[in-house]
Amino acid sequence: MNKINPIMRTKIQEINNNSIFNMTIKCFQMAVIMLLSFTSIQAQDKKAKDLLNEVTTKIKSYDNIVIDFKYSLNNAKENINQDSKGNVTMKGNQYVLNFMGVTKIFDGQKTYTIVPEDEEVTISKVNEKDDNAITPSKMLTFFNSGYKYNMDIVQNVKGRKIQYIKLVPTSGKDQRKEILLGIDVQTKHIYNLIETGKNGTKTTLTVNSFKTNQPLSKNQFTFVASKYPKYYINKLD
Repeated sequence: MNKINPIMRTKIQEINNNSIFNMTIKCFQMAVIMLLSFTSIQAQDKKAKDLLNEVTTKIKSYDNIVIDFKYSLNNAKENINQDSKGNVTMKGNQYVLNFMGVTKIFDGQKTYTIVPEDEEVTISKVNEKDDNAITPSKMLTFFNSGYKYNMDIVQNVKGRKIQYIKLVPTSGKDQRKEILLGIDVQTKHIYNLIETGKNGTKTTLTVNSFKTNQPLSKNQFTFVASKYPKYYINKLD
């Protein structure tokens, strides 16, 4: 793990309550899985809608997706400037996310948050009625409503043409000012996502490696308790 300043350390310590992990998953899901829902959003910009539909079609065609990513959190006012790396493997509504030294597994029914530093595993069921819960259904409908979107700038990144789409929340209560989603025009894969908050915080998720249809173990999304004999198992349900 990278050296972390005191403010970021405090935030990471909240991981047992899923606050940081939920924030990370939300950001990642916005960058990848939630694109499946864009087809149902009322068009704000036809070109943007057409491009999002192309990305959606690509994502739906894959049996699984494996991504290595970089996650940056910046806030000049709070003197926070933190970079972290992670990876995620997804198949259907199941996933394994490794981030900040913690592993989170969702097997389709329960989530398993594994924290080696504390030698603890937290197991919880997904509550579909909890508005704050990160559920498979919400992964697919994250942007179904509440956003205006349109084509934004085009950038050349190491020979890759990246088209950005800007999404602006329609609710004044939303703490996010805007979201920029960068898409590789040639591959129709997501390159990055930049989220700017009203408080000046900017989070950037950049995809370093995007692999599809990889050979996965049949137990890829299964929590095996025998691997953690000395860990405290915290069952919330």
